[in-house]
Amino acid sequence: MRKIGVIGGMSCESSVLYYKLANKQVREKFGGLVSPKILINSVNFAEVREMQTSGDWDGAGRFLAEEALNLQKGGADIVLLATNTMHKVAHFIEDALDVPFLHIADAVAVKLKQAGVSTTGLLGTRYTMIDDFYKKRLKANHNIETVIPDEKYIDKIDSVIFDELCQGLVEDKSRELYKAALEDLKAKGAGAVILGCTEIGILIKQTDSLLKTVCSTQAHIDVALEYSLSDKSIEDVLGLNAEVVLKTA
Repeated sequence: MRKIGVIGGMSCESSVLYYKLANKQVREKFGGLVSPKILINSVNFAEVREMQTSGDWDGAGRFLAEEALNLQKGGADIVLLATNTMHKVAHFIEDALDVPFLHIADAVAVKLKQAGVSTTGLLGTRYTMIDDFYKKRLKANHNIETVIPDEKYIDKIDSVIFDELCQGLVEDKSRELYKAALEDLKAKGAGAVILGCTEIGILIKQTDSLLKTVCSTQAHIDVALEYSLSDKSIEDVLGLNAEVVLKTA
């Protein structure tokens, strides 16, 4: 069993899910007291949020790369960043590590391809929806197109994430907002929707959507465990050949 390292704390609500989901799946697979080998490095989200809002993305990248190296030094065989938004600076982490870094968009793509989806909707923070880092990764590595909700939904979706979900609050009115955004994505031709913030799965379940939902948290854990519990390379787990460039451009 290979050891999984997780950079968490962004927010703690989703970091808890990473740990619980991984343990649940390993227990179901092996039974008894078998549990996954996991290292969690939980950072102060307030520090990261300050770098986000001030636009200091390079500083955030260097900060997270150092935290990733701490996991590698602690024996992690693969590193996960338990937040979609901060994959905007994933290249800092990829460049710093000797062990594999499992990009969350690559993990999500595994689920989309298994479902035969070539065009997906994307819900997440404003950064994740508006910036290109996530959409470009899906297109370059997996030939998956991405659509996002109309502008009228963007700030409201973002606000629910930071003001409610990251603080453990789940509001019915926010679920209705997200369901309206899901309808918008369906009208734009999406064959599925990525719950592209690790907290959105707390609010939206498959029963809330006519589209297939792909929870990024669940996908990230599924792929990480497949790597941990096998002797496959990360490229084999992701279904990518050696010629595919895994790093973010």
